[in-house]
Amino acid sequence: MIFNSIQFAIFLPVVFLLYWFVFDKWISKSPHQLKLQNAFVLVASYVFYGWWDWKFLILIAFTSLCSYLSGILMREGDKRRNLTVMWVNIVINIAILGMFKYYDFFATEFARLFGLESDKLLLHLILPVGISFYTFQALSYSIDIYRQKMQPTRDAVAFFAYIAFFPQLVAGPIERATNLLPQFLRKREFDYQTALDGARQILWGLFKKMVVADTCASYVDMAFGAPAAGSVKLMGAIFFTFQIYGDFSGYSDIAIGTAKLFGIRLMRNFANPYFSRDIAEFWRRWHMSLTTWFRDYIYIPLGGSRTVKWKVIRNTFIIFTVSGFWHGANWTFIGWGLYHAALFMPLIILGKNRKYTDVVATGRWLPSVKELGQMTLTFMLAVIGWILFRATGIPSAIGYFQSMLSLETLTGFYKIFTEWTMLPIGIMLVVEWLNRQGEHALQGFDHVVKSRWVRYFLYALAFVAVIFFRGDYAEFIYFQF
Repeated sequence: MIFNSIQFAIFLPVVFLLYWFVFDKWISKSPHQLKLQNAFVLVASYVFYGWWDWKFLILIAFTSLCSYLSGILMREGDKRRNLTVMWVNIVINIAILGMFKYYDFFATEFARLFGLESDKLLLHLILPVGISFYTFQALSYSIDIYRQKMQPTRDAVAFFAYIAFFPQLVAGPIERATNLLPQFLRKREFDYQTALDGARQILWGLFKKMVVADTCASYVDMAFGAPAAGSVKLMGAIFFTFQIYGDFSGYSDIAIGTAKLFGIRLMRNFANPYFSRDIAEFWRRWHMSLTTWFRDYIYIPLGGSRTVKWKVIRNTFIIFTVSGFWHGANWTFIGWGLYHAALFMPLIILGKNRKYTDVVATGRWLPSVKELGQMTLTFMLAVIGWILFRATGIPSAIGYFQSMLSLETLTGFYKIFTEWTMLPIGIMLVVEWLNRQGEHALQGFDHVVKSRWVRYFLYALAFVAVIFFRGDYAEFIYFQF
């Protein structure tokens, strides 16, 4: 079941009404009220996930069970035992992830290296939707218990609901047990203002996904799928840059907004990354739940930034290589990770990788000329990286770059401004710029547009655009990861 489907349009209001106005009233006097509330969330989440293939439920239940038992088996004060339990859980979960996501890749490369027939080695397993996301979420639990950042829970229902919570199950945000699990250990109360804010965030996420990303998608497929003029290739790269942002940040907005409807707060996943002034700031604002996961569980244990400079450089390359490989079993993803690691090097060497941690142009309507130049440069560096990310292989990425470097690219670039796709992109950028300090673009909209009726009119226009001006695509890009 996907967010932008008829099935979900029915599923969400039904679950919402049952959760708050039927089921919650029915169990209000039960001594097991919280457990029953969590059980309802768990059942709804398993229905949501099993909509793709019920067999996937076996895998997520097993992952949940392993991580839940790892917490039970850890004992306070027995560090050696706890370390063993933690690593057993890590190995089991990474082995499952590796078998489904990476086995065929390594088997193919092994066969190519030794001149073997690869078909006999391949398993051709279907990649379960969201396995990379919920595996990392499960691992954070046992790691944080080992680090004594939290106490293990014996409430199996709450824990299984934490792993399978349907809004963020298949594409994040990748939640931490320290943030999300405690919310399942206390009763939620309906809050109208929170639910209203969640509805606005869902609307904005649908606009970014269905009007921006899906409109860009057909042009991107054409540009990356066949020989074309250099200007077409450049436009395809720029449109993919907005497609993947609208698609993934749109999913995150829908997920976070949906969670608010149920009284759950998820961590922010995007913070206007294309307004960044250097590549370090970009990575502090892009897929924040994953980048902070790698920071806390890999980068800092390796020494982080508080070590000699050559080790900081080493750690940065490790993190970006792992990040690229997390996205998929293809050399293009690894190349994309190494490319971004290389962009970090001048900032690390000069000690400027933490220069920009504020919001650009705070208190001003427009950026300065310097800030605009910095944002444009960072954006174009991101565009180059996204070509590697989108290409089917390294040779095709090289061919794409060669086409873009032709003279025709310069003479035909003006065509991008005549494309209809630029209109929804422009609207998205303007709205997000005006409320760049908010958690999402419509959160503080009342400070930008004072009239309530004008705001409602603009919300209605966004809804109409989602219904009548959406693109042709449906599935979210990050479902494949």
